[in-house]
Amino acid sequence: MAGKVEARRDALRKTLIDLAEVKVTEGGLAAVKARELAREAGCALGAIYNVFGDLHDIVIAVNGRTFGRLGQAVETSLKDRAHDSPTDRMIAMSEAYLDFAEGNRNAWRTLFEVQTVAGVEAPDWYHDQMKRLFGLIEDPVRDCFPDMSDEDVVLMARALFSSVHGIVALGLDNQVSEVSRADMTRMIALVIGNVTGNK
Repeated sequence: MAGKVEARRDALRKTLIDLAEVKVTEGGLAAVKARELAREAGCALGAIYNVFGDLHDIVIAVNGRTFGRLGQAVETSLKDRAHDSPTDRMIAMSEAYLDFAEGNRNAWRTLFEVQTVAGVEAPDWYHDQMKRLFGLIEDPVRDCFPDMSDEDVVLMARALFSSVHGIVALGLDNQVSEVSRADMTRMIALVIGNVTGNK
């Protein structure tokens, strides 16, 4: 009996994540509403809170999927680039990041819009997805700066990610700035190339 109950909970959990993912894709974070999810899932409103603590947890689960797709896109950009320079590999990853953000704007924005809940740690798998993404950047950083300490490699990878993310975020927000795709790509190459010395 307990197995059937758990299977139903798991099925509802997956359904809710699937539905929320569609909402995020179509309308961003603001589109995720508990009543609508319950109606579309064919469950009572309270049933949502039997499988998730709150809507925040559902969005975190959706973001986990988005991080997975983003990581895959960045990894794919490195295919057949093992012999490229570290700078070229970082630029390729950055362009893949831009492509992903441009093609998945609402899901990408939701990665950064979801608020952390005070006193509640993000799940381990969430941190693992972030580490995986930063790890892809750390490898070419280490190749560029072989004498850099591991701690500084981690910080440099995050600094470069932050720079690229800032260019992408401002470039895709047409209300703030009018930056063309070509200019964004050039800005990314300039920042990375100048930091690495084009190694």
